[in-house]
Amino acid sequence: MPKIVHVINTYFAATYFVGEQFRYFGSRGYEMHLICPASPYIDEYRSKMGFSFFPVTITRRYSPLCDLVALMKICNYLRKTGPDVIVGHTPKGGMLAMLAGRITGVKTRIYFRHGLPFETAKGLSRRILIATERINAGLSTKVVIVSRSVYRESMRYRLNPENRQIVLGMGTCGGIDASGRYNPDLVDKPGVRALKASLGISETDYVVGFTGRLVRDKGIADLIAAFDLLTVALPNRTIKLLLVGMFEERDSLPAEIRSRILSDNSIIYTGFVNEGIEKYYAMMNQLVLPTYREGLPISVIEASSMRIPVITTRVTGSVDSIVENHTGIFVDNNPVSIAEGIKHYIENPDISKRHGENGRAHVLSNFDHPIIWKEIEKLYAVPSFIKTTQKPD
Repeated sequence: MPKIVHVINTYFAATYFVGEQFRYFGSRGYEMHLICPASPYIDEYRSKMGFSFFPVTITRRYSPLCDLVALMKICNYLRKTGPDVIVGHTPKGGMLAMLAGRITGVKTRIYFRHGLPFETAKGLSRRILIATERINAGLSTKVVIVSRSVYRESMRYRLNPENRQIVLGMGTCGGIDASGRYNPDLVDKPGVRALKASLGISETDYVVGFTGRLVRDKGIADLIAAFDLLTVALPNRTIKLLLVGMFEERDSLPAEIRSRILSDNSIIYTGFVNEGIEKYYAMMNQLVLPTYREGLPISVIEASSMRIPVITTRVTGSVDSIVENHTGIFVDNNPVSIAEGIKHYIENPDISKRHGENGRAHVLSNFDHPIIWKEIEKLYAVPSFIKTTQKPD
């Protein structure tokens, strides 16, 4: 029975980066393992998905002592379980995974590059992040890139030889359940109505949505400023801004923005949502992601699958997430452009509906789970990693 170990720096990331893969590959005879920090949600999730869990504290910031302890624990676990494949996610989780895999002799070491954090970093932090990417790639036997633009930027910054990296199909790290979970025809409509009522959203409110971490890099400050411009431009429309996600200390928002989010009745802040996020998408009229960098934004793929038109910025990762003027529109990283994009969909409901329909068709053709999982299984099944997929155009 092949043994696969995933190393990830948060439980939350595990649900997105691997998710249903645990259950799928388990049903196909693989023994699935997860190493990540402990979480109050992990026991229920482990039981549901059928994987073995080993808790290790993995900090996002570099801490020599904590990182060394984490590395030793991961090495001990690998020696005990003897995996065939180790998979590392995010720069820190990837470094610990690739180091531990090399030290303990795991032959197949896969690093998933989910994005390029150094794009918005400066000075020493930027140099460290670039060096980390190169080290992770050097220790791996294959680097999986989650989008074509990240692929191109990886080559531009010489993060690894081109023959070591691949993109799975059109991108993403595992696709989404477009046929089941993120299917607007199957959503619990009474449940959605009840959720809207509990959040203070009426049936006549126009809902502008965002899902993800509430941090600077996601353009949240720009989105709040754009929302202010929008309410002035359209005084006769009742518009709600629905923010589905959690604040983080790393890359944290300015205090005044955070306070505004928590105090404004027109802004609905949910915090972390562990289950049923599809119901939140079902409340949205459009999704806005005014980000400054991405790998490939899963929120855009999920929203598109739910027939929601998308507004995002033309930056690395996001540029691959929509088909311009077909499933969504691009805006610039400034409040005026974002507000104009939101207003465009509000004032053109026919275009909004058409882009939503096109988005679902696009996701079903390119990002549904079975399409991506077949590519992932090739990685697990081909130890030599001779070309398993073509490089992107």
